[in-house]
Amino acid sequence: MADFHPYDEALVRYRAGGHRPRPLPKGVLEPVDLLREFHPDYHEEAQARLAVGPNRGERCQAQVADLLQSNGLVDEIDLAGAPVRDTDVVIVGGGGAGCAAALAAAEQGARVTLLTKLQLGDSNTVMAEGGMQAAVGADDTPQLHYDDTLQAGQYVAERALVAQMVMDGPGIVRWLIQLGMQFDQAGSSPFGDLLLKRPGGGSVPRILSFRDYTGLELMRVLREAVSHTPGIEVTPQSPVVELLSDERGQCAGVVAYSIAYRRLFLIRAQAVILATGGIGRIHLAGFPTSNHFGATGDGLALAYRLGARLRELDSYQFHPTGLAYPRHLVGGLVSEAARSAGATLLNGFGERFVDELQTRDVVAAAIIRECREGRGIMRDGQMGVLLDTPGLEAASPGTLARFGGLRHLAARCGHDPAETPFLVYPTLHYQNGGIAIAGDGATNVPGLFCAGEVTGGIHGRNRLMGNSLLDILSFGQRAGAAAAVLRSSLPRRKVGIGHLADWQRELTLAGLSLTRRSPRLFPDYANFELRAHVGAKREAS
Repeated sequence: MADFHPYDEALVRYRAGGHRPRPLPKGVLEPVDLLREFHPDYHEEAQARLAVGPNRGERCQAQVADLLQSNGLVDEIDLAGAPVRDTDVVIVGGGGAGCAAALAAAEQGARVTLLTKLQLGDSNTVMAEGGMQAAVGADDTPQLHYDDTLQAGQYVAERALVAQMVMDGPGIVRWLIQLGMQFDQAGSSPFGDLLLKRPGGGSVPRILSFRDYTGLELMRVLREAVSHTPGIEVTPQSPVVELLSDERGQCAGVVAYSIAYRRLFLIRAQAVILATGGIGRIHLAGFPTSNHFGATGDGLALAYRLGARLRELDSYQFHPTGLAYPRHLVGGLVSEAARSAGATLLNGFGERFVDELQTRDVVAAAIIRECREGRGIMRDGQMGVLLDTPGLEAASPGTLARFGGLRHLAARCGHDPAETPFLVYPTLHYQNGGIAIAGDGATNVPGLFCAGEVTGGIHGRNRLMGNSLLDILSFGQRAGAAAAVLRSSLPRRKVGIGHLADWQRELTLAGLSLTRRSPRLFPDYANFELRAHVGAKREAS
């Protein structure tokens, strides 16, 4: 017997079964056993122990260890003659967290420079399709939201941070509506009640969404707000390659590289906010990813060698329904909105095998189990299971019409989602851990703040769906406001990259190579080598 089901045979079997209700089988593994046996986070053979830095001795993915235990991308000699600018607050990253931080800092009167690796808005934020959680329903409370979040994260999240986030939720919804963001309505009037959907792992309906491209709508209003707010200067196509420090080891600005002008430049600041997002484009454990092109874990590497502590470094979220076919779209998201609306997952026998509204880690582990135990479906060398969108449409006619993003994705796949199910498999989606922060986004390094996916402690070992958009806005605002206050409390001081000498010494003592450099900036297949650009520039001068 083959250890998979050929796609054509599985599709015939699926269609022969019709759109009848398919009950869950009895005797499925308990979630904790399922996770330990099949979730990638629990595979210790793919992990390594850190030999240097604030988290020395802790385990993380081997690829993350390589990223963190690398030399800097630039040396002192590279900075000779580089132009220098001054500002109050530098924000690194132009997604939702960075924009929220910029707006909050500018509101406090700070001069803000926002640097983006690509263009303003190019981020994981625009990939958020399922919606945002906030306790605004009549039968909901921040306490219920808090309880759901802790449970989903296996009770290792920082409780004070979770409490702040869920308490901020209703106010953030009001703020977004004032900015002009649209949300789905339960009634026909645009002023009717907000439509709330139950999230996977949630106890009550709490998801607010706009169709199935909520993140895109969110970035639309944030980008517009940033563009029209005095005091915010946006500098696109300028990845940050190193942090600046003063003689006391405090963060004092950034070294950036202008892709357009092919040169390094320095920005001195009283505070830096890292909002650099996730790490998916490093493709941990060989998984495809839903992340945008620039998600290469830059903020982790920059902060770590300046002395920032990290947490939950071994925990990543794999979204259950990444595309497994066609090949050129592998890893892209099939919106969780479909499962929230009632779409089921089916193996090669046409059977359900998991509660589709379990937490993401459990659903992803269940899909991996089906494929490893011979119940997966193979198409063009890609393994997965079926997401039964035709069954959803048959049970609730007109449902798919609400999901423009899903229908567009199906068109790119070459099929009608009302007639043919998607082939899906888990995709690397979110970095659960990251830089440890206080309630205002401050790290243990004075002058360095963080917000968004680059941080850790808010989601524990598994993020509840819809909490990422709330997280980036809640802590983006808090970090921006706190950084703006700091601007008037510190005198100007001499800055540089002196901390790199100490870091290089530590690497050498641990027997680690100085030739490996980070941050990566772009995926390996981008063929972008900053050292080649910098070296050529130096030789030319």
